[in-house]
Amino acid sequence: MKLSPVLKGAFCLFLFSSLAVAQSITGSVMNGTTGKPAAGDDVTLLSLSQGMQEIGHTKSDSQGRFSFPAPPDAQAPHMVRVTHQGVGYFPQGGPLMPGSSTADLTVYDASTKPEGLSQTVEVDRLQSDGKQLQAIALYAVTNKSQPPRTVADEKGTFEVVLPAGATIDSADARGPGGQPIATEASPGGEKNHYVLNYPLRPGETQFQVAYHLPYSGEVTLSPKPLREIQHFVVMLPKTMSFAAQKPQQFQVMSDPQMADARTTIMVATNVKPGQDLGFRVSGIGAFPADNEQAAESSGGGMGGSQPAANDNRPGGGLGAPIDAPDPLHDYRVYLLGGFALVLVMGGAYIVSRSNHPATAAATAAGAQGPTAAPALPQNRGSMLLEALKEELFQLEVDRQQGKISAEDYAKAKSGLDETMKRALARAKN
Repeated sequence: MKLSPVLKGAFCLFLFSSLAVAQSITGSVMNGTTGKPAAGDDVTLLSLSQGMQEIGHTKSDSQGRFSFPAPPDAQAPHMVRVTHQGVGYFPQGGPLMPGSSTADLTVYDASTKPEGLSQTVEVDRLQSDGKQLQAIALYAVTNKSQPPRTVADEKGTFEVVLPAGATIDSADARGPGGQPIATEASPGGEKNHYVLNYPLRPGETQFQVAYHLPYSGEVTLSPKPLREIQHFVVMLPKTMSFAAQKPQQFQVMSDPQMADARTTIMVATNVKPGQDLGFRVSGIGAFPADNEQAAESSGGGMGGSQPAANDNRPGGGLGAPIDAPDPLHDYRVYLLGGFALVLVMGGAYIVSRSNHPATAAATAAGAQGPTAAPALPQNRGSMLLEALKEELFQLEVDRQQGKISAEDYAKAKSGLDETMKRALARAKN
């Protein structure tokens, strides 16, 4: 029986489509420390259709190349993970969406010596409902090691000091170009010291710790940074007062493009290790949620929003840290990661999105150079998928290390799987 031209065309199109979706997944791994192909690294193929399931394993060859057969769920997004000297790396481009079949990755040799590290900024964002002082502290650390290496230490890579009486709500980390993932803040060797364990890859890594402490209308805080910091920033709602013990140490940020009438931003520059930056805050007030209009959040008290004490989100519902420029104009804009925390179904892990996706990033040192943080993607659906990928990976790591019970793992995994399905459905539509 002869086929009509229409049927022939349809058959050829079907055959072509079948071949297109049945492509093998290939790629290469380059060692950024040596400048040579990374041979013998573990390479894992992950399917994102039902969570972050491992569906393939191989090793990079002598030229750093790897290949996986065409996955059975070719219409689902996939992710390639390379493990080099105990540290996991993902492609800068994110997941492989249907139709994509190539992933190139860069890895770095691991070192326990924190050489080439510098802290560019610390931002302490404070608010209160009169009963608790709720805070989000963000730290930006730059790794400029030469040759470039990843700082990794099972004892922890970054230490912070929180005020006496602080209770940690959550801790997160974000590597260069990545999305925030939940991490642990373990007690350090000294009182009120906490250690965060997250690899410091070349470039900028950001840590964020949300905590709260008792508050009766005013409190004196005495931060003494452990290391030199280019810029130490304190942010408060305008309805709260700030008084530095040494006023000459702080300057008011007055750039109208970066601050508004509802926010007080104080900046200390070129802070030395152990320098006493004591200050007193008083009053009550809250930052508006990132989805509120300015008219809804103006005024005294809690700005018309629901009291933070009734908010179950980490940090009592503080919004994402906003840009904090240097009053001495060493840099104009500093995009602090956009850690806007929302709970994923399952309640145990956190995903993030940016509050200012279109803002250009710059380094705290003022150079618009190689260390500038990349602009975050504007597609929130893609950002959610990226964050879910990171959370699923972290969940699997916690399960393998015995940090989570089988029951909690099942609940969190089920919630994340359902959220992933919904996100994929929205992305497809």
